[in-house]
Amino acid sequence: MADDWTPRVVALDIDGTLLKWVDGQTEDYETITAPVYDAIHRALDAGAHVVLSSGRSPHGMTRIADMLDIPREEADQLWVVASNGAVVFRYPPMEVVHEETFDAAPAVAAVLEHHPDALVAVEERAVGGYRVNRVFPEGEISGEQIITEVDDIVGEPVSRVIIRDPDATADDFLELASKLGLHGTDYVVGWTAWLDLSPVGVSKASGLQHVCDRIGLTAADVLAIGDGRNDIEMLRWAGRGVAMGQAVDEVKAASDDVTASVHDEGAAVEMSRWFPQGA
Repeated sequence: MADDWTPRVVALDIDGTLLKWVDGQTEDYETITAPVYDAIHRALDAGAHVVLSSGRSPHGMTRIADMLDIPREEADQLWVVASNGAVVFRYPPMEVVHEETFDAAPAVAAVLEHHPDALVAVEERAVGGYRVNRVFPEGEISGEQIITEVDDIVGEPVSRVIIRDPDATADDFLELASKLGLHGTDYVVGWTAWLDLSPVGVSKASGLQHVCDRIGLTAADVLAIGDGRNDIEMLRWAGRGVAMGQAVDEVKAASDDVTASVHDEGAAVEMSRWFPQGA
């Protein structure tokens, strides 16, 4: 990278990057630490665009923006990449400016043949929650959960489907996704047996590209920080992609560098490299 390079866009994953996410947490665990908060505001002071980029649905991201006090008063609406890139919106108020959808029914049926007791969820934006076939464990998804038959959940095009089997492992889902091929969809397996299905070619990178096109910048201007498998495309795409210290090896391998873990404020450590205190 050029010696005088400075990020003009800072793309930030949420869970495991800004928040010390743990399996089975409650919403009370969502806490922004002072080092992370201060580093983000130093980036804003320097004129950088801060873009939240997460697998979360939109309603699960706006409260994180509120906790970060972004956008600032008098500032333009925040750009947010949600649902692993399938939804791009401005906030506040929430204004969806780009959305990709797909027919998820065949892929969901294929997964349920192997995991018939799995939980299935699709965002229900009108109520700030999800349509689910059964209630998810506490803290795993946010908002209201509306019990719905699977055929109705995926009966029309959707932007993202969550499939969760508390009795399986991440390796089980990785093996199954590879075996099935999941034709017509892209997929990401999380830390646990959590499978996100998205439209083909859609990722956080594609969502961020949409943002960059709108604000007149390029991938070369972007510092991206993340920790999950759903961050791999983003980290490869960005001018500088940085993995959190606790990330799995395949995420680290996709990155230009590795920072400290989320428990050691790795996102703040990396941002402070470019936006130091007192600058």
